[in-house]
Amino acid sequence: MADIATLVRSARRSRRFSQRDLARRAGLSQSRVAIAENAHEDPRFDTATRLLAGSGHRLYAAPTTRDDVATIAAAVRHALRRDEPSLAFRYLVQMNDHLVAEHGLIRGVLAITEPESTGSKTWDAAIAALVEYRLNAEGVPAPDWTSAPSRHLARLRPLLVDAADPVPPIDDVPAEFLAHGVLVWRDSLESV
Repeated sequence: MADIATLVRSARRSRRFSQRDLARRAGLSQSRVAIAENAHEDPRFDTATRLLAGSGHRLYAAPTTRDDVATIAAAVRHALRRDEPSLAFRYLVQMNDHLVAEHGLIRGVLAITEPESTGSKTWDAAIAALVEYRLNAEGVPAPDWTSAPSRHLARLRPLLVDAADPVPPIDDVPAEFLAHGVLVWRDSLESV
């Protein structure tokens, strides 16, 4: 399940607001925003809805218990900060599995909130490519954030997990990943 800190932070950053901007728009103190975003304490429901509304978002209940893309992308970011690309890739596969497990609009709902940057252009592009890959399979439109320039690489690059891994040939890479400039084996995205 997505935690409120990730949702508030992702919503704010998707609008390119500072914490001070969000505080002003929500009628709260900047320190209240910081506390909510850093998961120091869970805000009350009314505070959470004010923070989300301040960034132009709302909280909805969806008939799923799966984590959304923004939440799993935060786990990818933390794994990369700890220099654990294998763990980051496991989270990417988990994101894939969560998207595949849902159908139609619910699959799209899992991807609606723009995730924060992982700190790696390649991983950011891979997340956008994965979302497009799985939403296209269901005929669900991809959210606008997937087409942002920051989610595309200028030249093809492999998603490096292990230096010993071979680079996949273009024929073995899904079209959405090629469009985002990321080389990932198609087979690695198929659950066993």
